[in-house]
Amino acid sequence: MQKHLFIPGPIDVREAVLERMATPMIGHRSKEATALQSRIAEKLQTLMETKHVIILSTSSGSGLMESAIRSTTRKKAAVFSVGAFGDRWYDMARANNVPADLFQSERGEPTTPEMVDEVLATGEYDVVTVTHNETSTGIVNPLGAISGVVKKYPDVLFLVDAVSSMGGDRVPVDEWGIDICISSTQKCIGLPPGMSFASVSQRAYEAAQQVEFRGFYFDLVKIYKMAQEKAQYPSTPSLSHMFALDYQLEQMLHVEGLEQRYARHARLANRVQSWAQQHFGLFAKEGYRSNTVTCIENTKGVDVSQLNEKLAPLGFVISGGYGKYKTDTFRISHMGDTQDMLLEELLSSIDSILGF
Repeated sequence: MQKHLFIPGPIDVREAVLERMATPMIGHRSKEATALQSRIAEKLQTLMETKHVIILSTSSGSGLMESAIRSTTRKKAAVFSVGAFGDRWYDMARANNVPADLFQSERGEPTTPEMVDEVLATGEYDVVTVTHNETSTGIVNPLGAISGVVKKYPDVLFLVDAVSSMGGDRVPVDEWGIDICISSTQKCIGLPPGMSFASVSQRAYEAAQQVEFRGFYFDLVKIYKMAQEKAQYPSTPSLSHMFALDYQLEQMLHVEGLEQRYARHARLANRVQSWAQQHFGLFAKEGYRSNTVTCIENTKGVDVSQLNEKLAPLGFVISGGYGKYKTDTFRISHMGDTQDMLLEELLSSIDSILGF
């Protein structure tokens, strides 16, 4: 029996999207591949609200995160974290011998503009990284307000992890002055895992040219230049993902529409968060709660593994906690192409199992 995935990725993928994954292969250096990549780039520019160069990577979002911080940090990176995936960016920096400092928020609290301002005012940093939407804690950071602070420091590059928000919440890249904005396919976009993408500014590209050791596969300069000049990639990309991404972006932009998609995500989030407040509690501080995944305080000590065993025959699975809050929380995602009726079936099933 198929289980509907209410976990923070991978999520359910529509049959029509999966069918596009089975499109017959073409040569990755062919004119058809160039045209495919060009269409995807134009659609992603619309989704991301940017004129920056779009790059694709046959990797998870972590691949482009590592590429970004390694390729553009010349002096030192200031890494702001509200959970496990913010911490990961710091771990990547350290693993690549990139100078970096980690600034963690208190439990359930966001990264604030004041925190960023205080750190950047030292003049020690030329890169700042922020997680827009943290799946481990269900916190969405006030990126618009933070961007206003970063703009005060024109020599600082602004790197953003939008892996779990792009396609489910608005991320206006150019308006917010984001130099590298990273996302991937298996979350709000609604594709299988295996491909990530990013917008890259001209000044990020120029900064990367000053960094000597950028690695090989994830060398941002090489990837950017080939994407810009030839709409191609240094290594063989996942054409199957590209066929599906081209199709799904068309559906998002011109069938459902972005405003309707964002509104649906917000509506689903409000429903889950209202339910969670009625029966449990919410991890993220009010005003900073994600529209794509809800992190719930496990105040009743529910064994999520046992709950999932009982949900499985009904066709559902949710997620336990993650990282340092693994035993204190559990999570329900509401992203991608998830519809209201299916979410109601999930919540009703949990109510029945737990006796609510």
